Amino acid sequence: MESRYLKSLIAVVDSGSIADAARSEHLTAAAISQRIQALERELGCALLSRAGHAALPTEACLALLPRARRIVREVALLAGDTDDEGLTGVLRIGAISTALTGLLPAALRALTAQAPGLRPTIVPGTSRGLYQALLAGDLDAAILVAPPFALPRSLQARLLQREELVLLARRSLRGDIDDLLQRQAYIRYDPAAWGGRLGQRYLDDQGLRPTVLCDLDALETIAMLVADGVGVSLVPRWNGLEKLARACRVEAVERAPGDLYTRDILLLTPAQSERPTMLRALAEALPAA
Repeated sequence: MESRYLKSLIAVVDSGSIADAARSEHLTAAAISQRIQALERELGCALLSRAGHAALPTEACLALLPRARRIVREVALLAGDTDDEGLTGVLRIGAISTALTGLLPAALRALTAQAPGLRPTIVPGTSRGLYQALLAGDLDAAILVAPPFALPRSLQARLLQREELVLLARRSLRGDIDDLLQRQAYIRYDPAAWGGRLGQRYLDDQGLRPTVLCDLDALETIAMLVADGVGVSLVPRWNGLEKLARACRVEAVERAPGDLYTRDILLLTPAQSERPTMLRALAEALPAA
């Protein structure tokens, strides 16, 4: 049985469609379908139930999925077993969108220069989604906003940077922070997102109830909307904000003079990992607060 075929089956189950799995596997949809059919013939059962464009796992598929994931993971680890330094093979790194353009590029350059046999696989996502994927063993590391709860002992955290909360508004707008939040349409960083809680905390502390235009968990989009004059927002000052907001006023939000609202960006890794040398190299390549 080909482990590559099992990997394709897992990709279909995780993405929910053969077309999406084909994109993630860099194959055609026909090739993915052929792999699934080969597995079904070998196992003697249907693995997927197709409804429109969706592909859902059958009961038989769900039953074998945990073992299939273990097999694919073990195969991925084989390359590292022949490397005494433990720096050969795939390292699955989850990252929030701002880390993809802020923290990761320089880190990846340093990491791959140090370990040419290491192949980073980057998985974008929200902090909550990446945290859950890390706990499930689907990621080796995650760069995300610090969770609003205590971390389990199975994970270890490294602080990468601390980002201050800022008002984002067009330069042409006049008035102090609270005045602008009250008078202008408010593009809200979704308070249901871990990173969006910071702005909501300031509004609650000040007793402000701005007119919410929309909720977004996409900081780059928020910055572009503010730059286009759609409204104002409260966002963290992440690496790369100024590039998107050259026409904007970026002003730190304070509880009191010198007392900022901040969020922490962490590198989370398992306390016990099958790739300790790779994770140590990744941590060294990333900046530390």
